Parts: sequence; structure tokens; C-alpha cells
Amino acid sequence: MKHVNLASGVGAKGNFVSEFADLSGRRFVVTGASSGIGRAIALELAAAGADVAIHYSRSVTEAAEVCRQIHTRGQRAWLLPCDFHDPRGFPKFLEDTWGACGTVDGWIHNAGVDLLTGAAAELSYSSKLDELLQVDVRATMLLCKLAGERFRAAGRGVIVTIGWDQSDRGMEGDSGELFAAAKNAVMGFSRSLAVSLAPQVRVNCIAPGWIRTAWGEQAGEVWQQRVLRETPLKRWGTPEDIAKLARFLVSDEAAYLTGQVINANGGAVR
Repeated sequence: MKHVNLASGVGAKGNFVSEFADLSGRRFVVTGASSGIGRAIALELAAAGADVAIHYSRSVTEAAEVCRQIHTRGQRAWLLPCDFHDPRGFPKFLEDTWGACGTVDGWIHNAGVDLLTGAAAELSYSSKLDELLQVDVRATMLLCKLAGERFRAAGRGVIVTIGWDQSDRGMEGDSGELFAAAKNAVMGFSRSLAVSLAPQVRVNCIAPGWIRTAWGEQAGEVWQQRVLRETPLKRWGTPEDIAKLARFLVSDEAAYLTGQVINANGGAVR
């Protein structure tokens, strides 16, 4: 029987990375990478030996810090700004991205609007819907479509999008309605894009559950107890939990996975 060595080994650039889901020598784009899940994904890919392009919209200081941390791991990183509200800038963003990186092996589309914390939480229902349709839905579809066309022309590539585990089963309240509509659109699009781009390009979607990002950190006791009650593993998920799954999905170990929406939610099924 052949034994698989899962111990750490030396990556292509001399830094130590796990042999499992090793991404040494590859380059990825992570959108919305200045904080939260996007930041965790960018750092996890770098830990796996990859170079990473860091997209941000306004948080340049935070994005620059992510780049700095990637550099300390011995990998290259690029800062790439783009406001995803305006699709007229998308072709130039792709040109700038490929121009900076030289080549891109995968696109992780994490960017989305934060309607739960900060000023956006005070928007009307209609305005929140507009934000989600512009950034979470339209930008995801158009940019992944553009990136996918480049990957297919190159004969290879991988795309990962971000959905929401409660989109399929529903959640009460304004936020539940709004996010379910937007993320179901992303999940359905991802499944169809996978069929359109196969066999050259793989496309999968991660559907996170209760993840302790900015909102989770400040959520009240009622929400804290609800998370424990609805999650069989009895804890919040972390951005790092999602990042590890993203690392697997863009690696060769996931070579036979495409068109899947994968719940990362601690076993919640309600």
C-alpha cells in the first residue's frame, strides 16, 4: 500500500508548506481580500505557497497589511483596487490584474457588501437590495464570466464563489430575505458557469454558515445562543475554516469537483 506523506515539506520558494493542497508556483486573485473571509483566504493561499493579488474597494490600509503579511511568508502579492458598483471598470480591472500578475491560475470571488455593520445597516430595504444586486450578484457574474473566458482560452483555471448556506432553506427578517435572494443567484450562476466552462475550468461555490466576522463579534446573546443551538458542532465558524476549504477547492486535490455548492456550516441542516 502506498502511504501519503502529509507532513510539511519545502515549497518552490524555500518556505515550508503542507504537501496537501500545495499551491507553490501558482497565482490567485482574491476579491474583497482586505478583511474577514477574503483576508483569511488570501493568507491561507500564501501559506500554501501561492502568490496572491489582493483586491479591495476602499480599505487600502487593511489591504496593504494583508500584502505585507503575504510578503513575510515569502510570497508575492499585488494590490488591485476596483469599485464593484461600476461594471464599466471591470474589463480594465481584468487587464490590470493579468498585467500585474503575468498569469493567473484561479479567481476567488469573495467580495460582497456589508449590510449588517456600519452605515450600510441604516439603508432602506430597497437600497440594500440595490447594493446586493450591484455588488454581490452583478459583479460576481460579470467578473467571473470575464475571468472564466480567460481561463478557458488558456486551457485551465479555477473559480470559487461565495454563497450562503441559509439561502436554500430560508431565514426570517429583512436580512434573510435580501441575502437569500442575492446568494441564491450566485449559487445558481456558479452551477451553470461550471457547465459552460467545463472541462477546462472548474467552478465551485462555498456556502458559509454562521461565521464569526465583524457582525458575529458584536452580535448579542440571543444570536450567540442561536448559533450554538442551530450548529451541531456547537461553535461559530471562523474565516480560517472557510479559507481552508477554498485552498482545497483551488488545488489539484479537488480536480474532480466542479459545479458544487458546498455548505461550510458546522452541520446545520434546519
